[in-house]
Amino acid sequence: MLKSVLRSIAVAAVLCSTVPNALHAQADPVERSRTLNALFKEYWEDLLLHSPETATYLGDKRYNDRWSDYSAAGVADQLRREREFIERLGAIDTKGLSDQDKLSAELLMRSLVDDQESARFKEWEMPVNQFNGIHTSLPQLVAVTPFENVKDYDDYIKRLNGVPHVFSQVMEDMDAGIRDGRVPPKFLLEKVVVQVNAIIAPKPEDSPFAACLKKFPAGVSAEEQKRIHDAVIDAITKQVYPSYQRFEKYLQTTYIPKGRTEPGIWAITDGDAYYKFRIRQSVTLDKSPDEIHNIGLAEVKRDEAEMLAIAKKLGFNDLKTFNAALKKNPKEHPTSKAQLVDLYKKYIDQMRAKLPELFGTLPKAGLEVQPVPAYMEKQQAAAYYQQGTPDGKRPGIVFVNTYNFADRSLADVEAVAYHEGLPGHHLQIAIAQELTGVPEFRKQSYYTAYTEGWGLYSERLGKEVGFYQDPYSDYGRLEADIWRAIRLVVDTGVHSKHWTRQQMVDFFREHSAIDETNIQSEVDRYIAWPAQALGYKMGQLKLIELRTRSEKALGPKFDIRKFHDLVIDSGALPLDVLDKRVDDWIKSQE
Repeated sequence: MLKSVLRSIAVAAVLCSTVPNALHAQADPVERSRTLNALFKEYWEDLLLHSPETATYLGDKRYNDRWSDYSAAGVADQLRREREFIERLGAIDTKGLSDQDKLSAELLMRSLVDDQESARFKEWEMPVNQFNGIHTSLPQLVAVTPFENVKDYDDYIKRLNGVPHVFSQVMEDMDAGIRDGRVPPKFLLEKVVVQVNAIIAPKPEDSPFAACLKKFPAGVSAEEQKRIHDAVIDAITKQVYPSYQRFEKYLQTTYIPKGRTEPGIWAITDGDAYYKFRIRQSVTLDKSPDEIHNIGLAEVKRDEAEMLAIAKKLGFNDLKTFNAALKKNPKEHPTSKAQLVDLYKKYIDQMRAKLPELFGTLPKAGLEVQPVPAYMEKQQAAAYYQQGTPDGKRPGIVFVNTYNFADRSLADVEAVAYHEGLPGHHLQIAIAQELTGVPEFRKQSYYTAYTEGWGLYSERLGKEVGFYQDPYSDYGRLEADIWRAIRLVVDTGVHSKHWTRQQMVDFFREHSAIDETNIQSEVDRYIAWPAQALGYKMGQLKLIELRTRSEKALGPKFDIRKFHDLVIDSGALPLDVLDKRVDDWIKSQE
C-alpha cells in the first residue's frame, strides 16, 4: 500500500492536467471537500464489498455470507476499479482544502498507485506459506466472526459451504505461480502441510470451525440450535475438511515438488526488483538493501555494547558466557503456559497506570491477553496483536505463544508486552480506530515501518518511566532490540546477498541469546515474507530521530505528551509524511 510521495504526487498531477473535469474549475472548497469525502466513502464501501473478510474483521456483518474473489480475474477487476478511483481522485483539486483532506487524498493516491505497481510482481500467484495463507486465515476469521442471532449462523453456514470454491481459486493462482516461476521454498511448504493436517486433525465437533457451537446466544431456540448445529457439522464434514484434504494432496503431489530450493526471493522471476519494491513498501524511505544491511550491523554492535555492560554488572566477562548461563537459568524460563500468559498481563497492567505521563490521548478500547491457538502455534511468533472492532464489541488481544514454553526466555517478555500491548500496538491502533474527522480507510491504514516502528519505540518508553528494574528484563529489552537489528542483517542477507538459511541462523546464534524455538521460526518468517521485518528497526530509528530533532529544536518547550499525540493523532502514516508533519509541528511550537 505504500509508495514514495513524489511518485504519487506526480501521478495525481498528471491526472489533474489530463482529465477534463468541472471540479478543477470549481472555486468553492466546501463543494470540492464534499466531493472528495464522498469518494473516500465510496472507496471504503467498495473495499468492504469486495473484501468481506475485512468487513467481518472490523465487525461489519453485511457480507458475512461470502468470500472474496481470490482468482486472477478478481485481482484484475480490483485493479480496474482502483484505476477508476485514481482517475477520479486525480481530477479533484485539493488547493484550499483542509490539511486532513489533503493528507487523505495523498495517502489514498499512494495506496492506489502502489497497488497498480505491485501487480507487476503478481503477488497473488504466491499466496501460501507457513506464515500466511488461506489455510490459517479461514479458522482465524471464524474466531472473530460475531454470532449474535440466527442470521449470523445462517450466514456462517453459507460461508462454510463456499470454502471449496475458495480453495479452488487459490490453487489456480498457485498453478499460475508454478508456470511463472513464483513459488516459495520447498521446506516452508512442507510446514504448510503440517499446519493443514493439524487443522483437520480434530473431529468436526472439536474443530475451530465449530467453536461457535459451544455457546449459543440468548434468543436462539433449542430447535434452531439443533438445526444450526447439524448444518455446521455437515458443512465442516462435507465441504471444509474435504477442501483441506484436497489442498494437502495438491501441496504434496503438485506444489511442493515445484518449490524453489533457494531461500532468497532473488531466486524467483524479477526477484531482485521485487525485493527493492518490498523494501519501499515496508520502510517507506528511500533505502537500498546494502544501506539497510550496514545500518543493521551498526545497530547490532551498539546493542551488544550496552548488553555487555549489564552482563559485567551481573558478574560475567563476555556476552557468550552470559548468554549461555541465561539459557540454562531455570528462573528465566516459564514453568507453565499460564505463568507466561500471566506475566504479559502483569507488565501491560503496570504500564497502563503510567500512560498519562506519556500521552494526552488514551484509547477507550479494551485489551485482553490470550494464548495463540494450538493449530498455528508451532510456526507463529512469540506474541502478536489482533486489533479489536471499531465499535468496541471485540477488544484488542495480545496473543502469547505458549508452544514449547519451557524453552522460551522470560527476559524479553516485559519488552514484548509493551510492544504488542501498551503503549505499543493496542494504544496506537485503538486510537486510530477512534479518530473522528478522517475517512474510514485512514483509521484502518497500516504501514509496517510506522506501526511496527512505533511498537519497537514503545519498548524504550518502559525504560523512561522507570520499568525494567530487573537487570535480566533490561537485558531482555536490549535482546528484543538487537533481535530487530539482526533482522536488518539477515533479511537483506538472504534476499539480496544470497545468504543460506544456515547463515541466517548462525548470525542469530552469534549475536543473541534468543531461544532456538524463536530463531527457527523467525528466520523462516523472513524467508516467507521478504522485507516485512525491516520496518521494525527502521521505523524505530526514524521515530527516535524525529523526537531528538524536536527536543533539540524546542528545548524547554518540548512536551513529550504533545509529541506522542502528534505522532499518532492521524493514524498510521508513511515515514516521509510523518517527517514533514513533525517539521511543521516544530515550526508551530517555536
